[in-house]
Amino acid sequence: MRGLLSRLSVRKRWPLLSSTTKMAFSTEVVRCDPACISFDAAGKPVVSSQKTSEALFRAARLLNDKQTVAFPTETVYGLGADALDAAASSKIYAAKGRPPDNPLIVHVSSREMLQRLLPVSYAIPPIYEILIRHFWPGPLTLLFPTNPDVIPSLITANQPTVAIRMPSHPVARALIALADTAVAAPSANSSGRPSPTRAEHVFKDLNGKIALILDGGACDVGLESTVVDGLHEDGNIRVLRPGGVTVEGIEEALRAELVDSAAIPRVLVHRRDFRDEVMEQAPTTPGMKYRHYSPTVPVVLLKTSLPPSTIQPRTVQAFLDSIVKERSSGKRLSIGLMAPSDSPLLTKMTAYDGVQWVPHLLGRLSEPGISAQRLFDGLLTLDNAGVDLIVVEGLKEEKEGLAFMNRVNKAAGETVWIEDV
Repeated sequence: MRGLLSRLSVRKRWPLLSSTTKMAFSTEVVRCDPACISFDAAGKPVVSSQKTSEALFRAARLLNDKQTVAFPTETVYGLGADALDAAASSKIYAAKGRPPDNPLIVHVSSREMLQRLLPVSYAIPPIYEILIRHFWPGPLTLLFPTNPDVIPSLITANQPTVAIRMPSHPVARALIALADTAVAAPSANSSGRPSPTRAEHVFKDLNGKIALILDGGACDVGLESTVVDGLHEDGNIRVLRPGGVTVEGIEEALRAELVDSAAIPRVLVHRRDFRDEVMEQAPTTPGMKYRHYSPTVPVVLLKTSLPPSTIQPRTVQAFLDSIVKERSSGKRLSIGLMAPSDSPLLTKMTAYDGVQWVPHLLGRLSEPGISAQRLFDGLLTLDNAGVDLIVVEGLKEEKEGLAFMNRVNKAAGETVWIEDV
């Protein structure tokens, strides 16, 4: 496969971008149409568009030549490099400004590629086989024992496990297959910023720092993958990061395949059902230690649920009066408001005429998947619009709302409970 890539690359004469070139010129953005990509029975990509094919082969060659490439997945845009090469993967950390103790997720295009990464004697456990059947390709990441002879310690941050997933987005899966190597790919943004869901988000943030961006349109899920650890002796499944696969979906898949109810493992969510302070300080997967998803302007999370006994809820009027008093400095505040379209809080907030409202609607209250899809795009859109503050209404922590709240809790610098809704 690599020999084929080399011959095709020479014939097309696609130029390489040296580090000097990348800094001297803008990062190139190339359109890549996912509708033109399908897969044969063996899982090999079949591309009907010449332009898309050329874009994929060019990006694959860059990966093989140890460069970084941004590409769409069904979750968010990823910043990819050869996961089996420490020097290549180190460019991800450099481009993002990512702390070295924050591990990377490895992406594969096939079951055969997965097997190449695992210890030779390792047998995939039955619970993982169930999850793979139901959710791969898709937004589910699984922790496996690492093979240090194959996976550089840079990828795992010196942890004994490696996080692996198989993306379902046609561009991502085809690119990995054509490069014929596992690809390390965190979100394609500066460390700590909201994850990008469109190519323009990547370009605005990382222009001049990476070789190429494949523009495959907006991401369908809009939040990162769910990360699952099923390696504990008690047999229970631990969700280290909620994401595109819901906890309810995992539980349903297990019930569907395990007839004996006594054999069904519990699905435990980190910080909801258990805590592991040692793991939080030396994480086995991204998103556990550092503050994430924050735009350049402050974010306030508004909750309408019952507050802890130590917290006094506030009225909408009192909250907004305090915001104007603290932040206006004599000018009319511009506030980005992210809330479901049928939310009573939305009506109460926008009735307050002391500020300029810039709404970014999150779908209906009954559609947490739409809210999750629109979260990062909303944070980035409002940030780029130059608002002074972003206010986000919280959701019920169920289905996709669990992942939504996981991200907003990390993005927000302040949480306020509202009582008159």
